[in-house]
Amino acid sequence: MADDTTPEAQPNAAPQQQPQVQMNILAQFIRDMSFENILSQKGATGEVQPDVQVQVNLDAKKRSTEHQYEVAIKLNVTSKAKDGDAVLFVLELDYAGVFRIEGIPDEQMHPFLLIECPRMLFPFVRRIVSDVTRDGGFPPLNLETIDFVGLYRTELMKRQAAQAGPTGTA
Repeated sequence: MADDTTPEAQPNAAPQQQPQVQMNILAQFIRDMSFENILSQKGATGEVQPDVQVQVNLDAKKRSTEHQYEVAIKLNVTSKAKDGDAVLFVLELDYAGVFRIEGIPDEQMHPFLLIECPRMLFPFVRRIVSDVTRDGGFPPLNLETIDFVGLYRTELMKRQAAQAGPTGTA
């Protein structure tokens, strides 16, 4: 006969007591978007080899409704000619999602909001960028997958360096 209070039986009970993580995307929307086809505004024609630069910023904030958060991906895409500094197009996109999140400990919420939530939004952002560049007269720009973990770590290091900088120079 086995006793249910033995150490072997207790590890199985621990995972059952942890809260279940639940995440739902309640809404997604374009907050702001701008596409400037500078090449056609200048009347330039011909084949041009583009050099595309993509800047990504993330923002997350708690909403007034309990367990709801808004996460935004802000892209700034600039395409320049490789053989010069002529700008071909500029695309600015602010894409947001509203999430209902439960079961995440407070100390893990910040990385969850800035890593997992953008991962859920990114396929939609990629599609918008592709469609807008194609409809703007350029080959569709298919964004490479963004490393949100690396982006998060880089931002943390920048913040730590900024906090350490003023105290070190005093």
